[in-house]
Amino acid sequence: MKKFTRYQNLPVDAPLLHADHARPMTRRDFIAQGLKAGVATLMGTSVFGLFANPRMAMAELSSDLEALKASCGIATQGAGKIPFIVFDLAGGANIAGSNVLVGKRGGQLDFLSSAGYSKLGIPGDMIPSISNPQTGLSDFINSEFGLAFHADSAFLRGMQERVAVGNRANINGAVIPARSENDTGNNPHNPMYGINRVGADGSLLTLIGSRNSESGGNSMAPAAMIDPAKRPTKIDRPSDVTGLVDTGDLIGLLSQQDSVAVLESIQRISDMKLARTDTGISTDAVVKDLVRCGYVKSADIADRFGDPSSLNPALDPNLVGSSGIFSQEEFDSNAEFSKTASVLKLVMNGYAGAGTITMGGFDYHTGDRSTGERRDFRASQCMGACLEYAARLGMPLMMYVMSDGAVASNGSIDDSMDGRGKGVWTGDNSSTAASFFLVYNPGGAPQLIGATMEQQAQHQQLGFMRADASVETASSPAANNVNLLVETVILNYLALHGEQHLFSNYFPGHGLGNATLMDSLTAFEPIVNGTIS
Repeated sequence: MKKFTRYQNLPVDAPLLHADHARPMTRRDFIAQGLKAGVATLMGTSVFGLFANPRMAMAELSSDLEALKASCGIATQGAGKIPFIVFDLAGGANIAGSNVLVGKRGGQLDFLSSAGYSKLGIPGDMIPSISNPQTGLSDFINSEFGLAFHADSAFLRGMQERVAVGNRANINGAVIPARSENDTGNNPHNPMYGINRVGADGSLLTLIGSRNSESGGNSMAPAAMIDPAKRPTKIDRPSDVTGLVDTGDLIGLLSQQDSVAVLESIQRISDMKLARTDTGISTDAVVKDLVRCGYVKSADIADRFGDPSSLNPALDPNLVGSSGIFSQEEFDSNAEFSKTASVLKLVMNGYAGAGTITMGGFDYHTGDRSTGERRDFRASQCMGACLEYAARLGMPLMMYVMSDGAVASNGSIDDSMDGRGKGVWTGDNSSTAASFFLVYNPGGAPQLIGATMEQQAQHQQLGFMRADASVETASSPAANNVNLLVETVILNYLALHGEQHLFSNYFPGHGLGNATLMDSLTAFEPIVNGTIS
């Protein structure tokens, strides 16, 4: 090799071959004299050169690596089950009567007594049994969401504000009259662990909740269902969502597409070397699988989450902005809206299997009606947002609403603007409690079980109240046992998949009785066959 002398002009990238230096021997010598580029340049020439060969690196996550994802336990859209969201209204909200209509043995429209409605905050001139003399129909019943609501329900008004009229036709629901204790987090109300047990899961997280608690919400989960390994991850703001995934420094230096291709190439090179290598470890195959899956997961994360908008609810135009469910100002200024959007984004897109949204301040027996009306309205705006987002994505959704206890009225009236001429809430009353769920089905309204309208009415109200608006505790297993209320909700979740016959396999010691009784506790015909394609 010719060596140069002093004063010789050299191109800027020419190697430096000094006459008074020994031949380069080490990596440091080669780099110092320009015979070998530094690490960054070396990686570029080694890895980027693979892009010319489509058999070695391809755009997006390639078919050969897609096939490895299942064996590595990587799911892209959860477990293929219907997304499930819980609203936990902490404090003992009114659900029955003034919001969701609840009746006697014949269903929602088997009307209670006037005194019973008064206890539920409905004055005599607004009870649902009153008929308009011109139409012969009640002006105080609204069934546009399938489930019958009082026409002046704050829950109804909030959902109407957020759910497009055309999407309401694909929604139906059921109400469950069921007692629960007042003002306590010790009610085992939360069904998420059970929902996970029957198959719901996410590609990033199994369960999420807006509170840092064992259930993810205010109320507890049934002790027998809790799996410590599945403890919900706390999600109550957009930064909790965007902080879930770190795609590393590669994305930012390169485009998302090129970053995925680089990681794929690294995986393939590693795989070729592993195939020729004996690690000498007794669990050689296990070690190789761990290495192989580590690279596949890195490529998959870059593929799915390299674009920040894929996770960030604030960047989802269906959720936020001029065409979003929430305006930018609402999202920025209202913590309940941004919390709902954060949980909603993860659950509805398959990143989490089920989520709980807890809202506080529902112990509103404050001697007026306006306080409760305002809080019910805001909560139902968030409920409506869930249903509307499901419709925009074309995905089914089961949304469950519950509270720890309930309230009652002594019949006095709040005539203020927000009080709306309805009964003031004057105290806690666990006997007036109820829970309900709504189901959105993109293929059409969920169909109630039953061949006649009378039978369907009894499947839309699972249990019943006495005429005086107290839960008939013998009307269903759920009526006086919160653990069995949770089991009833999970049974109905399975039934939406056509899998209610598997309930006893998942919960062999359940308290819902025999198959005939369980059928009476099921509201809807299946809306999907096992899993969502």
